[in-house]
Amino acid sequence: MPRVVFLLIPQVHLLDVAGPAQVFSTAADLGHEHALSYVSEDTRVATVQGLPLHADSEWPHLEPDDLVIVPGWRGPARTVGADTVDRLREHHAAGGTVAGICAGADALDRAGLLDGRRCTTHHTVQDELARLYPTAKVVRDVLYVEDERVVTSAGVASGIDVALHLLSTRRGPHAASQVARAMVVYARRQGAAPQISAMLRHRSHNDETVHHLQDLIDARFTERLPLSTLADAVGCSERTVTRLFRHATGLTPLAYQTALRLERAEHLLGQGATTETAARESGFGDPRMLRRLRARM
Repeated sequence: MPRVVFLLIPQVHLLDVAGPAQVFSTAADLGHEHALSYVSEDTRVATVQGLPLHADSEWPHLEPDDLVIVPGWRGPARTVGADTVDRLREHHAAGGTVAGICAGADALDRAGLLDGRRCTTHHTVQDELARLYPTAKVVRDVLYVEDERVVTSAGVASGIDVALHLLSTRRGPHAASQVARAMVVYARRQGAAPQISAMLRHRSHNDETVHHLQDLIDARFTERLPLSTLADAVGCSERTVTRLFRHATGLTPLAYQTALRLERAEHLLGQGATTETAARESGFGDPRMLRRLRARM
């Protein structure tokens, strides 16, 4: 069972913790199991909102598939101990993913994880991040950015967006869609970054028929899905399905499915899979097709 570890810094924002935690705990409730842990250098952690939190002082054993999230806090940069910095650096070096919500990007940079990488943070402190860490490539006014398993976000509600994105890359877009619906969140906000989940990027519409079609494709994106199957699922003609889908998303159903497959393949390649393995596990029958699509990116 993969683990999601939240590193809590004093004066942490509750929503930066609770939003992503709710995403992964809801995923577990729906059968996409995750073990959640909360660690800090002090077992009692003060929050901006006044509700103290309790955390473990000992880190759990981490595997490459585990995720470490550093929620944001209020005020100036906080002192982070050398052992904590080492934990972040070592987990990433071992193949793990590290995410910073809002000011959490500061802890990632202290671990050297933002050097030469694209990153973002809350719009009120973007200039400060760029000034303090000139080797970081700060992307302004976006919801979140992912660069070589280092994820940063604007914070507050965007922590939910980035958690859904991370869930999608690990458990597939259908899992993220299930969680978004269970949480009753508008999970279709665009992140304006190339790494944003295709599931979220093409959901910025209100056509429930097309959402139903997308749910079906999300759940079975590695399978062959003839247009007739989609049409039967929503009780429309094949021509109507194509027209509605293109009007709502700007894509055909096949192009949408291909985008999901390509995103999944990119994630697998980033985790060290061969092109042949990534093509097979993402639904491309022929690795040559994957190579051609990647060459067009």
